[in-house]
Amino acid sequence: MVAFNLQKTLLITLILAGILAGSLPESVVGQNCGCAAGLCCSKYGYCGTSNDYCGKGCQAGPCTGTTALTTPTPSGGGSVADTVTHAFFNDIIGQAGAGCAGKSFYTRAAFIGAANAYSQFGSGSADKSKREIAAFFAHVTLETGHFCYIEEIDGASKDYCEKTNTQYPCVAGKGYYGRGPIQLSWNYNYGPAGKAIGFDGLNNPDIVAKDVLVSFKTALWFWMNNVHSVIGQGFGATIRAINGHECDGGSPDTVNARVAYYTDYCNKLGVAPGDNLRC
Repeated sequence: MVAFNLQKTLLITLILAGILAGSLPESVVGQNCGCAAGLCCSKYGYCGTSNDYCGKGCQAGPCTGTTALTTPTPSGGGSVADTVTHAFFNDIIGQAGAGCAGKSFYTRAAFIGAANAYSQFGSGSADKSKREIAAFFAHVTLETGHFCYIEEIDGASKDYCEKTNTQYPCVAGKGYYGRGPIQLSWNYNYGPAGKAIGFDGLNNPDIVAKDVLVSFKTALWFWMNNVHSVIGQGFGATIRAINGHECDGGSPDTVNARVAYYTDYCNKLGVAPGDNLRC
C-alpha cells in the first residue's frame, strides 16, 4: 500500500508539472535573461510577464515582488539596480535617434543582468557607488552616442590586430574593432574578455554586437579590469584609463564632453562629482 501511494503521488506530481509547463506564457524567453524591454527576468533566469517572472525573486525588468533580487553594493551603498532606474537609463537612450541600431539593442534589463556578474561594480559608500555609476554611463554615452551605436563607425576598415601578441593571436578574417557600450577593441581585449565571460572572443568577436547581455558584460569586464581601481583618483583618471590619447591636450573637446556627461549624471544621482575631473 505504501508503494502504491508513493507511485500515485509521483504520478500526480508529474501530471501537475506537465500542466504547469504547458501553461507558461508565450512571452517566455530562454535562460540567462538579457530580456527585451517590458519583460521581467525571473529568479531562475527566464524572461516573461506574469507574476512567476515579475514577482518574488525577479532579477530585472518591471519587477513587482517585494523581495526582488538586485545587484548588491557591499558596503551599504544601496544597489546598482536602485541607482540605475528606468528613468535614468531611458533618459540616456531616449536621446538617440529613432534610426539608431542601439535604440532597439541596449536595454536596462541587460545592463542589470550583466552587473549581477560584477558585484564589485558600484561598491563602497553610497557616494562612491553613484560616482562610479555616473562615470561608467558618462563614458558609455560618449562612446556610443547615447546608446546609438553598437559598433564603431567604419570600424571594419581599421586594423585592430596586435600581431606580436602570441597569447591572443588574431584570426584571419576577423575584426577586433570597437563593439558594445565601451567599444571593446583589439585582439588582446577580445581574447581575455571572451575567456572571462564565456565566449570565443577571437573567433567570434561579432557576438559583442549581437548578444546584448554579452555586450554589457564586455563593457563591465573592461571597466573592472582597467578603470574600477582608479575611481578614487577622480573622473580624470578614468578618462586616461579608457582613452589616454585624449589627455594632456590630445583631444580637449572630447575630454570636455566626457566631463559634461559625468557632472550631469552626478547631479541627477544627487552626488558631488569630486575633484580631478580632467586628465
